[in-house]
Amino acid sequence: MLRPARLSCDLVIAMAKLLLGFLAAVVGVAVYMSCKCCNPPKPPNLSLDEWWGPNELKGRQDTSIRPFQIKFSEEMIKDLKERLNNHRPFTPPLEGIGFQYGFNTKYLDNLVSYWAEKYPFADREKFLNQFPQFKTNIQGLDIHFIRVKPQVPPKVQVLPILLLHGWPGSVREFYEAIPLLTKQTPGYDFAFEVIVPSLPGYGFSDAAVRPGLGVAQAAVIMKSLMNRLGYKKYYVQGGDWGAAIVSAMAKFYPEEVLGHHSNALLVMTSCTTLKMFIGAFFPSLVVEPHLADRMYPLSTKYSILLEEMGYAHLHATKPDTIGVALADSPSGLLAYIVEKFSTWTVLENRNRPDGGLNSEKFSKDQLIDNLMIYWISNSITTSMRFYAEYFSDKHRALDLESVECTVPTWALQAKNELTYQPPGFLKTKYKNLIDVTVLDEGGHFFAFELPKVFTEDVFKAVKAFKEWHAKASKTEL
Repeated sequence: MLRPARLSCDLVIAMAKLLLGFLAAVVGVAVYMSCKCCNPPKPPNLSLDEWWGPNELKGRQDTSIRPFQIKFSEEMIKDLKERLNNHRPFTPPLEGIGFQYGFNTKYLDNLVSYWAEKYPFADREKFLNQFPQFKTNIQGLDIHFIRVKPQVPPKVQVLPILLLHGWPGSVREFYEAIPLLTKQTPGYDFAFEVIVPSLPGYGFSDAAVRPGLGVAQAAVIMKSLMNRLGYKKYYVQGGDWGAAIVSAMAKFYPEEVLGHHSNALLVMTSCTTLKMFIGAFFPSLVVEPHLADRMYPLSTKYSILLEEMGYAHLHATKPDTIGVALADSPSGLLAYIVEKFSTWTVLENRNRPDGGLNSEKFSKDQLIDNLMIYWISNSITTSMRFYAEYFSDKHRALDLESVECTVPTWALQAKNELTYQPPGFLKTKYKNLIDVTVLDEGGHFFAFELPKVFTEDVFKAVKAFKEWHAKASKTEL
């Protein structure tokens, strides 16, 4: 009669040991990850002279700053219209479907027809050339950039700021914001001299001819561009890939970057992953209650990411394959790119037959301006290669996510961005996070969608950066 009790006791002891072992393992993992966070790696020392252009051009590099203009040739326009007008019939969408399966082809017909027949090519060429544009060769690549100097009274200080776009955007994202940034604004004694480059392999900037040019290497190129323009100290701002690049610049060159503004600030480390999973059970430990729905439930958030991030897997693994189709078909390019301006602006747009593209967020001309930059430069393939470089073994070995940033930083968080992280997450990497603007509006292409709100936040952030430097008794610009 005692044996079952003895067995029961042994079972309890065994289960207790198993539970203790599990808890020890969890604590061990937590301690290990905490140690990694407490001992972050130093920024990599990357060469300013790494050559990305054709080897035969070495020694014959033209480092001058040359004027540039966008041109819509008659030959290009004729070829484009023929391709748009002679596409194969689109497969009809399923009954009752909006953008859940991707771009609704009923609405695609509308946009393709507009591009071919109503898009005012001459007027839009003039619009795209309204700001001074240039090219200069850096590390073997001709880098295209817009540079706009403000016309302000002598008492108004002029501050240089670098603005960087991402995919599938372009310099076009900043056209509405540039005039606002370069004029005197009430309440501020400064205005901005704005520099807006096309990323390497995007738009009118050359692409690397060999593997290896990722976020870190692009940061080096952008630092060299600012130095060539005469800036030893400057501010930076970015979204999407631009956010990753300006973050890297702030880590690599803290003596140059005076302030770092981002509308896509993100920390992807083992520490934040652990916090995120803890928050799934106890949300109040990691996020304010009124913002918890931006992070949880995790099942919903991961489901959305799985649905929306398939493109990134393609880009990271087979960019040249999908590039063949997109570079050959303007209709395909339109569907592939503009779909992102639908769902990344408001996720619920997936349920609408027009994808929300008939709203007042973006005009047809704005969307097609961006497409034209990809089309006439034939840069869609090289732009997508950026993903392959970022996820390569060589680039991941740099462990940029674990490198701390001491430059004063300001985050702008749009309501409809696909990911959200609270300040407690961001401060694990951005040690001087000055403030976070949390909005109840806006999506991924924030400067493009809400240029006035974007500009106001940049001014507010830079004023705070200047005050931070003054208090820290550092050189300020």
